[in-house]
Amino acid sequence: MSKQTPDQETEKQAENEKPEDAQATAAETAEEQGADSDAEVSTADGDDDLEQALEAALSDAQSAKDDLLRVQAEMQNLRRRTEQDIEKAHKYGQEKFSIELLAVMDNLERSLEAASNSDDEVVKSIREGVDLTLKGFSDCFTKFNIEVVDPLGAPFDPQLHQAMSMQENTESESNTVIAVMQKGYTLHGRVIRPAMVMVSK
Repeated sequence: MSKQTPDQETEKQAENEKPEDAQATAAETAEEQGADSDAEVSTADGDDDLEQALEAALSDAQSAKDDLLRVQAEMQNLRRRTEQDIEKAHKYGQEKFSIELLAVMDNLERSLEAASNSDDEVVKSIREGVDLTLKGFSDCFTKFNIEVVDPLGAPFDPQLHQAMSMQENTESESNTVIAVMQKGYTLHGRVIRPAMVMVSK
């Protein structure tokens, strides 16, 4: 048997060691690949969590925006209703008082009509005083938008007139006011007393 030189022994040892080194290198590579795979999975899970959190935040923001818009709309409606109520209170706040004054106006008109046929000087002076009082009332009514409804000769309107009776009349068209028993009045366009009328048929 021939003896091996030192160089040959070193080469043989290197050959014997190579498989072990290869195994170690393969194991290290596998570990690195496993670590990279775990990192990728962890990153993917983190991205999913962030997307869910973002979606939840966007949903909450949209819900808060909807609530804000709803509250703003309700406040606008409330403000509008309040303004309308205040306007109606200004317009129709004196309605009951106005209705009470109508009886005074009626009495003044009756007094003036009764005194108009008299030739007595005292009655004439009283009539002038009543006439001035009646004009003052009329001016007051005009100032506060109280208007007379005197529909003689006009078509019957159930919203403004109250028919007390119907009478055949060949000189007027059917459903026409031919007599007014009592004048009506409106306050800012709202009827506070309908005119009492006789209607033709």
